[in-house]
Amino acid sequence: MTKKISILIANYNNGRYFKQCYDSLLEQSYTNWEAIIVDDCSTDNSVDIIKQLIKGNNRFLLIENTVNKGCGFTKKKCLDYATGEICAFLDPDDALYSSAIEKSMRQYDQSRNIVCTYSKMMLCDENLNPQKVFHQTKQIYNDNLFFNCPIQMAHFFTFKKNIYDRTLGINPNLRTAADQDLYLKILEHGNAKFIKQTLYKYRLHDKGISQNKGKADAKKSFALVIHDTLKRRNIKYINHNKVPDTLVYPEEIFQLLNYQVSILYRLKLKLMVLLKG
Repeated sequence: MTKKISILIANYNNGRYFKQCYDSLLEQSYTNWEAIIVDDCSTDNSVDIIKQLIKGNNRFLLIENTVNKGCGFTKKKCLDYATGEICAFLDPDDALYSSAIEKSMRQYDQSRNIVCTYSKMMLCDENLNPQKVFHQTKQIYNDNLFFNCPIQMAHFFTFKKNIYDRTLGINPNLRTAADQDLYLKILEHGNAKFIKQTLYKYRLHDKGISQNKGKADAKKSFALVIHDTLKRRNIKYINHNKVPDTLVYPEEIFQLLNYQVSILYRLKLKLMVLLKG
């Protein structure tokens, strides 16, 4: 029997984009999936649109927050309802290529020791027309000092539910950077498989939670995620520089990790990945 995957969709005011997300699930070559949708008290017509689309399809479940709680809370709530052995988040304004789930699920049969997978993603315009592949995604070297800063791991990210259940779970107080929080917690329990194919369509538009005017807030949240990760991993010094006990300024964290963008460091990691492979 094939493994079941739970596709998790945290929605807030993305009603006008949701049909393409929905259609991309129906077009999947892999059929043993469920979709858990949690709406975070949207103020547009999201709920009406979603209800109409999923009506009569028992693979979809819609949950509604009674008050707006934010990205972290809503994504964590998605996982509370997931019943699949594997889980993956799909943003309601994005979409999957038709073979995305199949190619991701195949990895768990081929590499039983992995805890998650991720792939390349296509950057698209507001109408979801492909523009260019996000070039920063690559095979990571997973060690205690990997914080995905700069970004190397992104969508399409799938992970084992039983591994997630061993973590503290997504921080419900995060308004952004919930994905980064998830990645780092999952990676503390095993290794990731990079699928060198484009499986995810990422829509660029001015209402995106991590785009344009939201970038400053996203940066603060990312710094908080990394700071929490440092504490969780009991890392008190990086390159002889003390990790602050309390996070005051996001730049304190990014300055600590600035060495990871150097050419020498990146070449070292590339060599480590090759040796490990």
